Amino acid sequence: MPRQAKIKSSRKRWFPQILQRTLIMLLVLGLLLIGLATHIVRQSFPQENGTIQLPGLKAEVTVERDKWGVPHIYAANSHDLFMAQGYTHAQDRFWQMDFWRHIGSGRLSEIFGESQIDTDKYLRTMGWARVAQQEIQLINAEMRAYLEAYADGVNAYLAKHQGSTLSLEYAVLKFLNPRYQPEPWQILHSLTWGKVMAYDLSRNFQNEIERAILLKTLTPAQVEELFPPYPPDLPVILPDFENKEDKKSSFPTLPRLSVAASSSLFSALESITQPMMALEKLIGSTGIGIGSNNWVISGKRTATGKPILANDPHLSVQIPSIWYEVGLHCTVKSAECPYNVAGFSFAGMIGVVIGHSDRIAWGVTNVQSDVMDLYIEKINPKNPNQYEVNGKWVDMQLVSQTIQVAGTQPIVQTVRYTRHGPILSDVSPNLQQFQPSHTKLHSEIAFKNKEYTQVTSPSSASFSSLNVTRYQPLELPPNYAVALRWTALQPSKLGYAIPQMNRAQNWQEFRTAASNYDVPAQNLVYADVDGNIGYQMPGKFPIRAKGDGRYPVPGWTDEYEWQGYIDFEELPKSFNPTAGFIVTANNSVMREYPYLITADWVYGYRAKRIVEMISQQTQPISLKDVQHIQGDNRNLNAQTLVPLLQSIAVDTPRLQAAQKLLRDWNLQLEMTSPAAALFEVFWKHLLADTFDDQLPQRYFPDGGDRWYAVVANLVKQPDSSWWDNHNTPKAENRDQILRESFTKAVDELERIQGKDPKNWNWGKLHTVTFRNATLGKSGVAPIEALFNRGAFATAGNGETVNANRWEANKSFEVTDIPSLRMIVDLENLDNSLSIHTPGQSGHAFHKHYKDMVEPWRQIEYHRMWQLKNVTANITVTLKLIPKLTE
Repeated sequence: MPRQAKIKSSRKRWFPQILQRTLIMLLVLGLLLIGLATHIVRQSFPQENGTIQLPGLKAEVTVERDKWGVPHIYAANSHDLFMAQGYTHAQDRFWQMDFWRHIGSGRLSEIFGESQIDTDKYLRTMGWARVAQQEIQLINAEMRAYLEAYADGVNAYLAKHQGSTLSLEYAVLKFLNPRYQPEPWQILHSLTWGKVMAYDLSRNFQNEIERAILLKTLTPAQVEELFPPYPPDLPVILPDFENKEDKKSSFPTLPRLSVAASSSLFSALESITQPMMALEKLIGSTGIGIGSNNWVISGKRTATGKPILANDPHLSVQIPSIWYEVGLHCTVKSAECPYNVAGFSFAGMIGVVIGHSDRIAWGVTNVQSDVMDLYIEKINPKNPNQYEVNGKWVDMQLVSQTIQVAGTQPIVQTVRYTRHGPILSDVSPNLQQFQPSHTKLHSEIAFKNKEYTQVTSPSSASFSSLNVTRYQPLELPPNYAVALRWTALQPSKLGYAIPQMNRAQNWQEFRTAASNYDVPAQNLVYADVDGNIGYQMPGKFPIRAKGDGRYPVPGWTDEYEWQGYIDFEELPKSFNPTAGFIVTANNSVMREYPYLITADWVYGYRAKRIVEMISQQTQPISLKDVQHIQGDNRNLNAQTLVPLLQSIAVDTPRLQAAQKLLRDWNLQLEMTSPAAALFEVFWKHLLADTFDDQLPQRYFPDGGDRWYAVVANLVKQPDSSWWDNHNTPKAENRDQILRESFTKAVDELERIQGKDPKNWNWGKLHTVTFRNATLGKSGVAPIEALFNRGAFATAGNGETVNANRWEANKSFEVTDIPSLRMIVDLENLDNSLSIHTPGQSGHAFHKHYKDMVEPWRQIEYHRMWQLKNVTANITVTLKLIPKLTE
């Protein structure tokens, strides 16, 4: 054989061998990496069986977990109960706890480096940790002991677990920030959690900013059309509420303020939104317009003869779940250890936030109260650290803070405080220097000779007929800043409320606990085993000398100052109402009330549907009926618009076929429904075609409850200027826009789901992906794949009872969900049901990381076992015992 041929033959033999060996080596390396990864993942899984010694424990504690990973903790004393809760939280959720405490203190840059400096500056300006430090000085001995015991439990876990043994996130973080080491848990970290949640639920100043910015391009009348009053055909929480005393005469009329100010003021307000949006990416977009449902039904209406209480708070999509289900049980109830409670906690805080004891049950929804005001402060041109108060220059309080930044040098930030609160405009990049302005701040709209009620805001149809007066304009100062006053920036008693609620035995004790539930304000529904039901609105609500919180106000006089807070005994409440049920869904509490709670209620579409389903029941209501209510997907917006869509003329077979889908539709946004897909895609296009030509992009309609009300008013005005597309030479009317939007919806669905309307599917469009709030949003696909789970098809939208929200100005992806569902049977607590999502564990790849997603999607539940029946349903048992001294 020639030499060249031999070489070729040799190559033919060796190439496959080399390739084979390479593949084998890669396979072995891959298996080793998988094995290493599996080892790294599993070494952070907590010990759930056996015995663990804990220093500081007074007596043995038993932790029993059911098949969903829900722990029930049994302790002989309160110290050990809360210490074990801290230990258990740390076992399953420490990365989440670590992340949230860094948000609460404005220390994200310590973990994630320079990318979070601006967010930290914003958080430090808010000053939550500073307020929490003040609270620590005020707490009583019992509360301090509880929080210290909790911290000791967390730190006992940290003492034995660091790095990848703590959580997979720390193994990944090692490559990004190798020097980071979690510090011990402190009381401060538990208290700042409450501040973060208060911010998450109280961002009404966003509406204040939005209204002011819209006045840059719209008339006051147009702005009012975009913020319509609470509709009279939607329910209030307490329809029969009557004031025992008529206090209206003692309150001045409240003017409506609008701003026609300089470009620099609009720049100030717009730039404040930038760090807000950055923070939203971390904690979710909850706030105004996003809410929850709860209701309680008297035994007079139920099949059991005892109350049934239901709750489903709506919060942003995240993994792990924001909730941690737990049972806290004193083995023998006593004055020292009075707890026997089950429900949902926050990892980082003591006690159960939503749940039931062996005597009572309670649920919460957000009031959406207006407890934030923006003040325009007049600044001394010769001294930027002085501001005017009633004609005199006053020194600001200056607080310097050092922000540690991973991978680089620390930075120093000075936060300026006025009498109202921190200067938010200092953390806005557009306002490093104030520019002089000679335009004016107008008190444009006020309602003359009208006493204030919750429904005095003008409707779009009747705005021009109101008795409106124009005030003398106020000169906008050439140098100014924007400060925030907010109830959460003062010491709170929320920490007391949770353990007090957990041990309450009756309505009176429950109300005592509620009196400390000051920030954030919540709608509390109540039921007890004796058959009573009730409602209490707790919270800190400012009494304003003037103004209604809807627009920024002058801060240099006392005209718009807070004069105090509404006394707890004057806050709305109800006990055993004659209707036999109470429903809250962030809707208006009552038709008239002598004090301002908010001018921006969530419109009561969810509440209306819940009230309908309860009221229309002809048979006693069962637990199954309540499950059906929680899973309801009826779209009340479609109730308004589908008749109009059916009446418009369409001239092609494909549009006619699509229109036919709506003819027999039950208005339920079910996952597999073609009609649901068509209507929701149409809704997206209708909003864009109607409003996007006249609004700034930041405020394109998101399609939530406010836009339901706006459009419900506009469809009664077929020739309203809103229907006209300002980008075309002709003037469009309502029916032309309806037809155009419907056609675009059909075009879009044909493009993404095929030509046959029967194959259109709402759930395939409307999916939920559970993303880790930090590494799950890193932009690095392999890292995100470690922690994120989804996409999963879902039903409903943000205004159905089954509230899986999407944003029409972004995508169909779900942003906010019923984060938990709970149904409590006061006749037999062991029949009580619950679910949250995606699972109990915060450890990626743990069996309880996402095991609740499927039952949650299908409106299924698991039992909330009480003390006597937990033992029969446990799967693992862990004993925590005192560590013997050496």
